[in-house]
Amino acid sequence: MMNQQKQENVVNETQPLAKDAARDLAMTGLKVTAVRTWVVNAGLRNWIFVRVETDRPGLYGWGEATLEWKTRAVVGAIDDLSPLLIGKDPRDIERLVQILHKHGFWKLGVIGTTAISGIEIALWDILGKCANMPVWRLLGGKVRDRVKVYTHLGMGNADAVYGSFEVETVVERALDVVQRGYRALKIVPIPYTHYTTEAWQIDQMRNLMEQLRAAVGPDIDIMVDFHGRPASVAAALQYIDALAPGRPLFVEEPVPPGNARLTKMVAERSSVPIASGERLVSRIEFDALFDVGAVSVAQPDLVHCGGFLEAKKIAARAETVGVSIAPHNPLGPIAGVAALHFDVATPNFIIQEEMSGAVPWFSEVVSSPIVMADGHWDVPSEALPGLGVDLNEAVANAHPFVQEPLLATEAMMRDGTPVDW
Repeated sequence: MMNQQKQENVVNETQPLAKDAARDLAMTGLKVTAVRTWVVNAGLRNWIFVRVETDRPGLYGWGEATLEWKTRAVVGAIDDLSPLLIGKDPRDIERLVQILHKHGFWKLGVIGTTAISGIEIALWDILGKCANMPVWRLLGGKVRDRVKVYTHLGMGNADAVYGSFEVETVVERALDVVQRGYRALKIVPIPYTHYTTEAWQIDQMRNLMEQLRAAVGPDIDIMVDFHGRPASVAAALQYIDALAPGRPLFVEEPVPPGNARLTKMVAERSSVPIASGERLVSRIEFDALFDVGAVSVAQPDLVHCGGFLEAKKIAARAETVGVSIAPHNPLGPIAGVAALHFDVATPNFIIQEEMSGAVPWFSEVVSSPIVMADGHWDVPSEALPGLGVDLNEAVANAHPFVQEPLLATEAMMRDGTPVDW
């Protein structure tokens, strides 16, 4: 039903602006005429693509506002926010973002911030087309010649990512990722945990990391996502101590996010770098981590934290306190392209998450400037203004909205206690 309601919103006749038309726009007025959403089901997630349209034929921008298990809420938030943009110049990005945050009266959580993120990314796409430059140029130009990436087991297939607990399965799927050209991978093997651990869980983590490291060798980066499953510092540290001999690049969300004090307590006693931030939605929330020295690696998600502008502010603050950036992104192809442009221009970036194997048709739903070689993405061509993406409507139409599987309901202790998924 949702996709049927939105099909009318993406039209076929619009084409990218010619170079001379883009130059002409630099000195003339421009107005937003509509903000549209397009929902595409990708199994575990519904991708939410956002298109901001202008009064110039052929000039529009694409963004993404995907938020797991909140699809209808985010689409509704975009509809609620859109009237604040109509008639305004889409190139005044900072001003429009301030309007979206301040003129709705109520402060926004992750749903509203994700809606703003999708809109903001689309505004940068428009600005790049007007300037006839790729977004990474507008963000300050490149500071690197290629972008290191990592993926998940099963190339991002949900069953492989969240269902790989057995040592043999993890090793087999990790070797497949390496054979596909990746030089880094992430696993999510931590058992569902409450405040304490059991001896078998610690032994399993130690054995898993030993065998995984032996299988992939010393040149492959391994990251371990705790998913915030340990509810206590003590439980998190027991897992970290078991994993440490395998030299993970970092462990992620070792305790539930949003508690800087707990995260700092883990970091102070951990021999492994601590990463967190995928579930934080503003630089104020990241500042709480930076102020107490709780993380070595910050993981803002452009689609959840407010878009390019807020992510750049977070990265600048992180750089000031000696923290690196490894952006979160298990989302759709437009989110991946946005992350690529951000990574190219961010000095303290270290590695980018991607899940291009989440569905077999991932690379077909949008045209994309992403090219991967030897575990790295290439810098997008100067010949592709904006983000360099456009929607393939036939593929998008073939995958309408479907209620996502509620995997988190599996997260129970044996006595029935609900725990973090």
